[in-house]
Amino acid sequence: MATRPTWQGYLRLSLVSCPVALYTATSRSGEVHFNMLHKNTHNRIRMIPTDPESGPVDRSEIVKGYEIEKGRYVVVTDEEIKAVKLETTRTLDIERFVDEADIDRLYWNDPYFLTPDGDMAVEAFSVIREAMKKARKVALGRLVMHQRERLMALEAHDKGILAYTIRNKREVRDAEEIFSNIKAMKPPASMVEIAAKIISQQEGPFDPSQFTDRYEDA
Repeated sequence: MATRPTWQGYLRLSLVSCPVALYTATSRSGEVHFNMLHKNTHNRIRMIPTDPESGPVDRSEIVKGYEIEKGRYVVVTDEEIKAVKLETTRTLDIERFVDEADIDRLYWNDPYFLTPDGDMAVEAFSVIREAMKKARKVALGRLVMHQRERLMALEAHDKGILAYTIRNKREVRDAEEIFSNIKAMKPPASMVEIAAKIISQQEGPFDPSQFTDRYEDA
């Protein structure tokens, strides 16, 4: 079965554009999932919405609410949610180029493969990819996918382009909130030297086949 693209549209670098398709670069098919069954009948268990005071409720009685403080909610209607949804855009505009080191690893999110969408798009796609490779920079652009605006980081990869969604600032916690509790100290130089020797002894290339999920395998 052919892989379906997550998004289809146009990649544009100034006056050069071409139709492209975006595919997820990771898969969860290798993960083991369990279903909840009745121990005698082996029928799947249905979860019934329940109010802690009045008991089971019909789905027509359920509304969406945003918690503004503990136990207090603002109810939001489906119409209000639809009113602020963004239409899916069909163009991924490259807005700027930055050094990869300028993007904190905390901001890198899900990876995707970006490919030309059809044979007619290959030439223009190749022009953009090779220009990006020559610049040795990461391209930044944005698109609307699944009603959410997403910042994308693009880099030339093999015959295609590797694209990552980039988390926005509100999604990333300040490291100082956690690290501020670490007491400042200068470790003994001799111990650091021993640790450095161990590191040098265990150096080697990254081989993802050596790092499997032993629980999933079992």
